This record gives sequence, structure tokens and C-alpha cells, in this order.
Amino acid sequence: MNSTFLHRHRPLLFALLVALALKATLLLANGVPFNSDEAVVALMARHILQGERPIFFYGQVYLGSLDAWLIAGAFAVFGESVLMIRLVQVTLYLGTLVTTYQLGLRIYSNRWIASVAALCLALPPVLVTLYTTATLGGYGEVLLIGNILLLLTLDLAEAEKPIVWKWLALGLLGGLGFWGFPFIGVYLVPVVLYLLAPRRWRFFDWLVCLAGFVAGAAPWLWATLTTGGKTLAEMGGSAIAGASVSNPVFAAFQHLFYFILLGLTVIWGLRAPWGAQFLALPLAPFVLFINMAVVAFVLRVIYPARPREAIWRRRWLLLGVCFTLIAAFILTPFGADPSGRYFLPLAAPGVLLLAEMLAELRAAKSLRQKWFANGLALGVVLFNLLGTAQSLRAFPPGLTTQFDPVAQVDQRALPTVMRFLRAQGETRGYTNYWVEFPMAFLSDEDLLFAARLPYHLDFSYTTRYDRYAPYSQAVAESERVAYVTTRHPALDKRLRLSLQALGVSFKEAQIGDFHIFFALSRAVRPEEMGLGMDCCPK
Repeated sequence: MNSTFLHRHRPLLFALLVALALKATLLLANGVPFNSDEAVVALMARHILQGERPIFFYGQVYLGSLDAWLIAGAFAVFGESVLMIRLVQVTLYLGTLVTTYQLGLRIYSNRWIASVAALCLALPPVLVTLYTTATLGGYGEVLLIGNILLLLTLDLAEAEKPIVWKWLALGLLGGLGFWGFPFIGVYLVPVVLYLLAPRRWRFFDWLVCLAGFVAGAAPWLWATLTTGGKTLAEMGGSAIAGASVSNPVFAAFQHLFYFILLGLTVIWGLRAPWGAQFLALPLAPFVLFINMAVVAFVLRVIYPARPREAIWRRRWLLLGVCFTLIAAFILTPFGADPSGRYFLPLAAPGVLLLAEMLAELRAAKSLRQKWFANGLALGVVLFNLLGTAQSLRAFPPGLTTQFDPVAQVDQRALPTVMRFLRAQGETRGYTNYWVEFPMAFLSDEDLLFAARLPYHLDFSYTTRYDRYAPYSQAVAESERVAYVTTRHPALDKRLRLSLQALGVSFKEAQIGDFHIFFALSRAVRPEEMGLGMDCCPK
């Protein structure tokens, strides 16, 4: 970097340093628990280095293994650790921050807008901080690839001559992102519509783009052709379709209610994804007012007095992402999940539209209004920082990806549990989904416990929790098994009574949130106690 670049883009560099400082604080404080979904991705990365070639997240056929391949690369160079998983996510997020800054420059030709957007994204709401620190398998890639797609689209739409390599890059990245997580569709829909609008494209351009998409999405396309279309069903939300009411009209209204009451509050940082408690309460009314003002601003600028101006056209690309995402949330089964993770693509458009609104206020000649606009931006950043600090201080659960309280297991006791199991000679057994994979990764797959136990308090269970067949096979072949449960006294009682009824002697131990049944006089399988099978709530 030369001195001219450093001088011109000092706000971006400052935002990157602020983002790094926030992530470093979270990682040093161990404020983001290492949960099972993240452990599955880590194990996939390890297995890739051992020769496996998974196409999708273990146990499903819609979330691609792109994130696992990136983590595998980091593992190969720096070794396997939870820290390395998190550093991959941090790197992806820094890329998202840089590309958001570039979008600010590209759309508005205004360095102040780009700078404010970058700073607001460096200290974002808890929702964004959480899902860009821990991985669930693809959100970090969606945000970064989505931003790059928007930048390429702006270049292609306004280019005087066709740029073949950019059309190819657009398709390749779109396909790669689609395989990694079909959620990238909330970017692809507005991108395609935006490029179709000028009618200056050539058929050859779209042919090149399609070829790139096919190459990028090749793993997904191959799986679709060889699995009888299961990928299409899961992409449409078949796995969670039962979470909504059966009537599609009523389901849409239910999802709209979730969006307004639960979605907006988590998007704006008023609450954390896993709870209903308000964050940074003294500043909450201020942030609610600011975000409502942004909504009003968007409604006003949709049809401006001069609709042909470049900013108006470019802004529609941001609004297209927002409207596509909201429509998908309301009209698909994914709207039954109000945790907030599906709103992540609103982060970059949100900070850019906020910065544009403040820039309009700042454009007045009054020095007081300029300082007022600066103060509003800093107020939003301060609110986000206070909300993150409040969440970090409340540990457990800390910043957790688990929005079901029963699954918010305090994993800090897991190393002690692992030492205890090894000391007792218990290396195989049965547990629930939220224990199996963190234990497997952290023990270097020495301790294998199949997820055959329910964790829901109503005992509901699906065999989808038991995601990795080799672990289940290893446990099935073991002549000695133990049981590990978490935060489920009713299940502990059932196991205790069932073992006694079967005439099996055993011992028990409680370590933190973990309850252990060990030293069984014979290996007892969950089926013998009516557990480990697809069932309805009891």
C-alpha cells in the first residue's frame, strides 16, 4: 500500500482495525461457545484433509461444504483448532467490510457514506457479530460473495463494452455461492433483474455467465441429478416445513408477524437472536427511531423527483436484496425461524442506506447539522457496542447460536467431561446432537458418542440429529457404552428407571451441565429404552 492509498482510505483502515479489535476481544474472552453445528463443519474440514470429499453439510443436502473446504485449507497450513475456524470467519467478514465500503463508493461516489457504512459494519448489531464469528456453514461466504456479485453487476450494467471475464466471474461466483448456500439467491434474483433491465446485454454474455454458474454449482448439480431431487426439496425448506401452519395464507401472515415483531428487533440490534431481553436499553428508543427514519427515507427515495439519476438506479440493487429476502422469508417455510440468521444479507444494504440518509442531513450548510449527523452515526455504533458488551458479559450463554434455552449448554465443562470419560475407559456411547460433535472434534475423534438421545424437554427426536454414520457404526460395534445428557432431568430419570428395569447396574456423575451414566454392566442401546427413533412429542 502506498501513502496515497493509505491517506485516501484511512476511514476504511480504521474500520478494519476496529472490527479486528472487536473480534479479538470476543475470541480472547471465549465469548462465543463452540457448538455442534460449527463442530460439524470443523470435522468435515478434518476429514477433507484425510481424503473425504463431502459435498454437503453432514446429514443434509442443501448446505454445501464450501466453508469446510476453506477451513481445511487453514487447517493444512496452521493446524487444527477452534481458533483457526474463527479466524477463517473473521477473514471472510473483513472482506465483507471492504466490499461494503467499495459499494458505498460505487453507488454513491461519496467517501463519507462509504466510511460511515464501514464503521457501522465494523461494530454491527449482535446478530451480525455472532454469525460472522462462529460458523454454521456458509453465512460468511454468502455475505462476501453477495457483495462481490453486486459490485460486478454495477460494472457490467454500466460498461460501455462487454467484459467477458466479468460475466464469467459473475456466473462462477454465483454458482459457487449457490452450492455453498442457496441462500445466495436473495442476491441472484435482483442481480439478474438489474442486468436484464438496460437491454444492452448480448446473448453470448448470458451464455458465458451460465457456463460459469454451471461450473461453480457443479457439486450441487451433480448431487441433484444423482439423489432424485432431494436437494430441491431441502432447498425449499422441507426439513422445517412442519414448523409453520399448514395453510399457506395463514403461514404467510404468521411469517409476516415474525418478521415485524421478532425479525426487525434482531436486525436492528434491539435484542439478541437467542433471547427476548432488550439490549443497551437506555439507547434502544434512539436506535428504534433511527431505523424507523431509515425505513421512511427508503419509502421516500423509491420514487424521487429525478428517477433517471445514477444513484437512484444503483440503489435499487440494494433495495432488491432487501425486498427479495423479505419476500422469501414471508413466502417460504424458512419464515418459521425467527432467530435472525436469515436476515444477515440486510446488514450491508442497511448500513449503506443509513449512511445515505445521514449524508443527506449532513449536506446542509449548517455546521450544527453536520455534527448532528456525525453524532447520530456514532450513537448507532455505540448502541451496537453496548449490546455486544451486554451479551458478552452474560455468560453463559454468551453470544450463542442456540436460541432454544435447553440447548444452551455451558461447554466450558466439556474438557473435564472428556478427561473423566477417558479415565473411566468410556470412549463410546450415546448423547444428544449438541454434545456429539464438539466432543468428537476436541478429542481428535477418540471419544465417539452417537446423537441418539433427545434434547428437547418433550422428548421429541429425529434421526437427522445422528448425522455421521461412521460414528454411529463405531458405537454400535462397541461392547461398552456410556450415556451423556445435558440439562434434561426428565431424561435422566427415564434412563435411570429404564436401566434399573433392565437389571443393568451403573454409576452416575454430574459435571457442570453434563450428566453421565457410566460403568454399565452391559451395553444397552437406546432402542431398548424406547429412545433414538423418530417420534412425536411425548
